[in-house]
Amino acid sequence: MKNRVLTALLIAVFALPALAQTSSAASPDQNQAQTQAPTTASQPVAVPTDSATGKPLQRPAREGFWGRLNPWARKSYVKRQVDPIRDRNNELDELTASNSKMIKDVDSRAQQGIQLASAKATEADQHAIDAGNKAQAAQQTATQANTRLSTVEQVVGNIDQYKATNQTEIRFRPGQSVLSKNAKAALDELATPLKTQRGYIIEVQGFSSGRGQTAIAASQKMADSVVRYLVLNHEIPVYRIYVVGMGNAPVSTDEAKTAKRTSGGRVEISLLKNDLEQLSASSNPVAAPEQ
Repeated sequence: MKNRVLTALLIAVFALPALAQTSSAASPDQNQAQTQAPTTASQPVAVPTDSATGKPLQRPAREGFWGRLNPWARKSYVKRQVDPIRDRNNELDELTASNSKMIKDVDSRAQQGIQLASAKATEADQHAIDAGNKAQAAQQTATQANTRLSTVEQVVGNIDQYKATNQTEIRFRPGQSVLSKNAKAALDELATPLKTQRGYIIEVQGFSSGRGQTAIAASQKMADSVVRYLVLNHEIPVYRIYVVGMGNAPVSTDEAKTAKRTSGGRVEISLLKNDLEQLSASSNPVAAPEQ
């Protein structure tokens, strides 16, 4: 009889922990349902939007005395307690990686936009500088053209106004019309610079002592010898030379302001120029008809 009682006590002792663990394994769902039911009925639960699933972690269920201090807890029980935390950590890591990638993408697009805007601004500045340079060049061209036009108008207005710039006198012996060495040197000095000039004429006047037609013919002969030397030796165009035989006509002198007749043969050569020389001396000469 005593043996049966001891055996029943031992079976009860070993059976109670198993029953407690079984009841504790089933109790979390029941306790969770019991604890969540009043909360759902009383007020809505705020679901955070910054988490991966949007669901908060479950509260630890009430395991009772043997659920917390059970020395025979199995791996499945521990796994049920740890898995939600591990899953939430993985979800947070994925969310952090996704946010980092999105931030990098936004930063890359922003950098590209800044670089593109900077390039466009630089190109616009270059276009503005080119436009300013072109406008300045156009202004300078317009100013030069205006100055040039004023000069041309002045030249055209004074095209028939010739001014004496140089005079040379050639002396002849009575009854002769041959040029001496000194006479040729004087004509060379007068005609040599004219090869590169325009807008000039040469006036040749011959004077001779004597009377009437004889004096006129002699003066014309001396003037012709001067013209012949200029045309043949210096290639002066004939249309630029005006010749007249004055004979023994009275000549007005500047000193006495009185007319006196010529004594001996001589030829006066006068170089006359108009304002066309100003155009030829400018940097961009305007083609003008020779006079």
